[in-house]
Amino acid sequence: VDVFRTGWGTLRAIWQLYWLYPDVVFGKGGYVSYPALFAAWFLRIPVVIHESDSVPGKVNKWAGAFARRVAVSYPDAAGFFKKEKVAFTGNPVREEVMHPVKDGSHEYLHLEKDIPVVVVLGGSQGAQLINQAVLDALPRLVEKYQIIHQTGKINFNFVKSAAEAMLLTSQFKSRYQPFEHLNSLTLRMAAGAADLIISRSGSTIFEIAVWGVPAILIPISESNGNHQLKNAYSYARSGAAVVVEESNLTPNLLRAEIDRLIENEPDRIKMQQAAQGFARLDSARLIAQEILTIALEHEK
Repeated sequence: VDVFRTGWGTLRAIWQLYWLYPDVVFGKGGYVSYPALFAAWFLRIPVVIHESDSVPGKVNKWAGAFARRVAVSYPDAAGFFKKEKVAFTGNPVREEVMHPVKDGSHEYLHLEKDIPVVVVLGGSQGAQLINQAVLDALPRLVEKYQIIHQTGKINFNFVKSAAEAMLLTSQFKSRYQPFEHLNSLTLRMAAGAADLIISRSGSTIFEIAVWGVPAILIPISESNGNHQLKNAYSYARSGAAVVVEESNLTPNLLRAEIDRLIENEPDRIKMQQAAQGFARLDSARLIAQEILTIALEHEK
């Protein structure tokens, strides 16, 4: 069915772009961008594309052949396009979460001052595998660390109830704080307090890099084109993170990696510096500037 929808969408895109005739078309890749990009190619309208992953998808690989400019989020992606077209811009990060809040973060989140903080981000929907690994390791983790855990809305009640049962007799149960979702302010506070972040490896990677926090990345093992796995290793090569694949994830391994990174301050400082080196605070401006430059060419 999608083949017919895409075909019909392509015809509609040609018709609509013919009447609108924009000065430039910007594409982010994915099959949904194909009709508009095809229409732009057919009508000879300049195209700018942005590739968010370390390995481009099929549409961006195809569009890269005729695009005027190609912006990439990972240096690894540059090799898939003509060198003269490529600009390493990084990936735009939401303005409302770009700057972590350090002053007052412990008070806001009711954290103890001298106990390391581990923030677990399973994505807005949560990640059941990560949630379970954290729960299984929880009694030992809270002896040494404070855990801020974004569980996802679907998993919140189960994780909260299971954690309460597991920590019922623990003197450190207040060190575990589950949230179904972290709003922008709470996320900035958590980032400001964090010594280590555990996360999937989607677009959150770029937020973690901007925050300058060391990370343990647990990519989805069977995502489309294995993009999360490739992104995780690409980011890890910068020195800012370590990768634990889902097939290797156990509570003991997770706890051991947390211990290794928290207890080794020189390595953690190097990871912070590597994250800051990878981050691009001006990504949105660079991409917008290139789009405007091409769009205004006929004004010169």
